[in-house]
Amino acid sequence: MLVVNTRSRSGREAFDTARATLAERGVPLAECYALSRTERLQHVLDRMAQLGARRILLGGGDGTLSCGVGQLLGRDVTLGVLPLGTGNDFARSLGIPPDIEAACDVIARGYTARVDVGLANGRPFLNAASLGLATAIAKRLTKRLKQRAGKLAYPVAAAAEVKDLQSFRVRLKADDQELELDALQLVVGNGRYHGAGNIVAPDAQLDDRRLHVYAITAPSAASGREGTGLGHLWDLATLARVALSLRSGDHQEHPAVTSLRAARLFVEADPVQEVNADGELIGHTPMRFEVAPAALRVYAPAPS
Repeated sequence: MLVVNTRSRSGREAFDTARATLAERGVPLAECYALSRTERLQHVLDRMAQLGARRILLGGGDGTLSCGVGQLLGRDVTLGVLPLGTGNDFARSLGIPPDIEAACDVIARGYTARVDVGLANGRPFLNAASLGLATAIAKRLTKRLKQRAGKLAYPVAAAAEVKDLQSFRVRLKADDQELELDALQLVVGNGRYHGAGNIVAPDAQLDDRRLHVYAITAPSAASGREGTGLGHLWDLATLARVALSLRSGDHQEHPAVTSLRAARLFVEADPVQEVNADGELIGHTPMRFEVAPAALRVYAPAPS
């Protein structure tokens, strides 16, 4: 079956294209749905999985995929990904090309892989969960902004948020480690990418059974200048330098970045922080993160 979220950035235009392209590739479709409401999408996926659908092809952005995966875990279902959103980080981590025809080719070739799924207080996520600046950016990424700005939506939202940037105290319990930091941003990754192509960790894989975590610490807090104009500028300069290295993965070498890997992670924050997962706000700290190993079967490019 084919399900497309028409509220994703290019979903409405892509529905007919995907249906026709899959038919040309010899992929039979028993049912097709073009949906605009999250509740309806979840209901359709749950009903079809219960009825025994074995191959569900889902078109949308990372939020759509993250929302839908909860209905598929623990079931004998293969997920096909049609990347139609702004970030498309799950497809990027899988190596699925960003255009519809190429993504349909991946499905038609039929190679499947098993990937891990992250859990945040039991809620599934595919790419990454975050606290701090990344969450503030996610709140600003409205449907209108995504559709008007396209790939520029993330930097536009970031530029609007940095003026109100504030650090927070975060306590981490990661397997047998414990850390306490003054952070500007914390990212907990399941896949390799987040934030429309930023790298969580260069060695992160969707099947490595580990969470990859990085925190950008606040130099103003370490120096006692938090809350001052100079301290704010210092924090902004640090963020800018780290942001420039996120595309290459070199951020881990920056002195303001703390990185770790863990199968389980417990996070507390002061003040309490909102948590964003795959672009959607899912709750507040404290929050427990863990990995569901090899929990999802997906169509993916065959290894070269």
